[in-house]
Amino acid sequence: MTATLEALAARLAQLEAKDEIKELKARYLRACDVKDVAALRETLLPKGAVIAYEGFPPFDDREAFVSIFEQMGCQPGVYDIHHATNAVIELVGENEATGKWSLNFQSIILANRSITQMGVEYEDRYLREDGRWYIAETRTRRISCLIQTLDDDGRAQYVAVGDPPAVYGDAPA
Repeated sequence: MTATLEALAARLAQLEAKDEIKELKARYLRACDVKDVAALRETLLPKGAVIAYEGFPPFDDREAFVSIFEQMGCQPGVYDIHHATNAVIELVGENEATGKWSLNFQSIILANRSITQMGVEYEDRYLREDGRWYIAETRTRRISCLIQTLDDDGRAQYVAVGDPPAVYGDAPA
């Protein structure tokens, strides 16, 4: 098989774009975990970013989302970890791509002595502007949930097993 220099360059450009998108998603998730609001903001498209996470109100602007993230997630005693795997990145143009990810999410909230674990599926759209990739649209669907609360003696009580509550942070009825 003989590959032309142009074909190799095109393949290399596609591999580099996919790698840049994977690094973008990693920066987003890490910024969420370490509560780095500025870094989080820089991963989202400056104008018109769509953030629609199941269990949260939808956002059509990164600043509104970042503000809520700061209010809810950046409080003392809130510890989150996002582990995303199974990336499937598809380039749909030179400056546009889609991505699907599986997320293992855990949140410890000391104020209500709770531990929430969720399996989540992301569907993203990415745009490259001025040579840099952004998350233009990100949506989630929660596929599993385990919520525990701890009593004063540290014993766990399961509040939700399987289906998540309609609104993130609420206990199911």
